[in-house]
Amino acid sequence: MTDGDASVESAILHLKEADPVIGSVIDAVGPFRLKPQRARFRSLVRAIIAQQISTSAARSITARLVEALKPGQLTAEGVAAMSFEELRCCGLSPQKAGYIHDLAAHVADGSVPLSRMGRWPDERIIECLTQVRGIGVWTAQMFLIFSMGRMDVFPPDDLGIRSAIRNLYGLPDLPNRATSLQIAEPWRPYSSVASWYCWRSIELSQGSPQP
Repeated sequence: MTDGDASVESAILHLKEADPVIGSVIDAVGPFRLKPQRARFRSLVRAIIAQQISTSAARSITARLVEALKPGQLTAEGVAAMSFEELRCCGLSPQKAGYIHDLAAHVADGSVPLSRMGRWPDERIIECLTQVRGIGVWTAQMFLIFSMGRMDVFPPDDLGIRSAIRNLYGLPDLPNRATSLQIAEPWRPYSSVASWYCWRSIELSQGSPQP
């Protein structure tokens, strides 16, 4: 994460003391291994592509998009120069092709200044990103965790998180937003780390990769 190994160590100590349930997951999973994805535009494109499709399908479409851009890189300028039909040929739905064009336009004109967001608070980043079609609060939260490396982001509407909370805390059904937030309150200011361990707990129980 952005704050380095010392903060990760502090996060683990805090979570084990604050929540024995998460502490047991930490013991079962092992070291925290999340490495932020520094290519911010690429990270957002991948997040849009991945919406409501399988991980393998998202990887395939992303690979086709990267191939179509060669010899260039997956940048806002490169995507903005592609036609709608060229994006569709990479396997994107009409809706997602529009979303990615809209993202590229916002980044290219400076209204979404990805390179200058490093010192922005989480709330400002979410507000900025959600002006782009196809980017909601959940996608912005994933960007904060996986690209910006923010330590205290909790996505209460994430299905994987809700499933993990149900399983770990013995709930009869998926928790609603209020219940999820209540359970996650002791995790602060390291909610991102606890969320990562929640995803890993699903991986352990089902044997399938999580974000």
